Amino acid sequence: MQALRANTPVIGHAEPHGMNGGRGVWSRARSSSASGSSRTCQAPRAQALGSRDGETEEVRRMPRATRAGPVRVYTPVQEAAPPAAPAPRPQHEGASSGPGLEHEAVTMEHVSRPVVEDMAICRQNLLNVVGERHPMLLAAANQIFSAGGKRLRPLIVLLVARATYPLTGLSDVTDRHRRLAEISEMLHTASLVHDDVLDECDTRRGKETVNSMYGTRVAVLAGDFLFAQSSWFLANLDNMEVIKLISQVIADFADGEISQAASLFDPSIDLQRYLDKSFWKTASLIAASCRSAAVFSDCDVEVKEAMYAYGKHLGLAFQVVDDILDFTQSAEQLGKPQGQDLASGNLTAPAIYALQDEMVGSGLLQLIKGRFKEEGSLQRALELVSLGGGIDKARVLAREQGDLALASLACLPDTPSKRSLEQMVDLVLERLY
Repeated sequence: MQALRANTPVIGHAEPHGMNGGRGVWSRARSSSASGSSRTCQAPRAQALGSRDGETEEVRRMPRATRAGPVRVYTPVQEAAPPAAPAPRPQHEGASSGPGLEHEAVTMEHVSRPVVEDMAICRQNLLNVVGERHPMLLAAANQIFSAGGKRLRPLIVLLVARATYPLTGLSDVTDRHRRLAEISEMLHTASLVHDDVLDECDTRRGKETVNSMYGTRVAVLAGDFLFAQSSWFLANLDNMEVIKLISQVIADFADGEISQAASLFDPSIDLQRYLDKSFWKTASLIAASCRSAAVFSDCDVEVKEAMYAYGKHLGLAFQVVDDILDFTQSAEQLGKPQGQDLASGNLTAPAIYALQDEMVGSGLLQLIKGRFKEEGSLQRALELVSLGGGIDKARVLAREQGDLALASLACLPDTPSKRSLEQMVDLVLERLY
């Protein structure tokens, strides 16, 4: 296992065809527009953060142990050692045909079955948090916490809670588990609301954003309120380990946004920097929430570290899959133009891998340097990414992260909740096929 350097979040070195098991502190692709006729989501933020060529290097070199780059308050030295690979699962009739997915296809209904009542309580509490105290925000709350949302983060928290409490003799999940689930969704949602304001996005995943429906003022107030309320709930959990874990997530959100804005159209970005950014933006919250659920189950340190590892690798797999879909799905499926991340200069795993290809790398590099200003250049870049094997290699990376997440569950007893956590990995990866 690799130890972490004192002040810098380090990721185990990743080769194009494999990730090692080193302890990495590594998290959501932003909506942006691929055409000049659509509203571009990345430009306002990039301009605000000063992401011009002469300034981006300054941001990238900023040490973490400075006022502008806070030292992580939680930096575990190592994870609980997982087995070399998760145990193979039997193939069933009707199994998915995707490589590495030799099992029956799962659905969100299957995954959420052990905590369906907990999730109903969670959703109602989330609506009440906003609407009861501030009726003017009730309409926004209904939009934010709409019935169509998957609410993956509270679902994962509650599944980890139910999978870990039997280890320590608790009779059931506690109110602190449930409050933690609500906090995780509030933080995630607050970050989305603010992102949409900063990026001037009108839609997210095919739905109108809060700021497009109710205006920037209501959206900012709703996001601010959710951040403030989640912080208050967090303080009242009265557990310093959890407070440090979740507080770090908020700093990681900012690190992820700054890292992305500082590396737009930067072809020198490598896989390690990409995974750093992905951890900060997506996996950090999932990892911290999973470990916090184990804390409230009074688990020992090995189980807590294993749950952190599960959340980290699941979050990274989720982000890599999201980034692949930007290249492979249609605009109708994505709810945004295909290749929008690439068009905005956000270079993700498929593009990074393709840039390393001897046949297409130089051509893709020239298109990126030209910022896709010429007609047809974006479509050509998408084709080069596919021809250069970028999508296939990114799929391998997602599968490897999923396998690491599965391996981290080895310490848990066989329960419906553990099986749902395994199925959650399948659900994430099956979006590729």
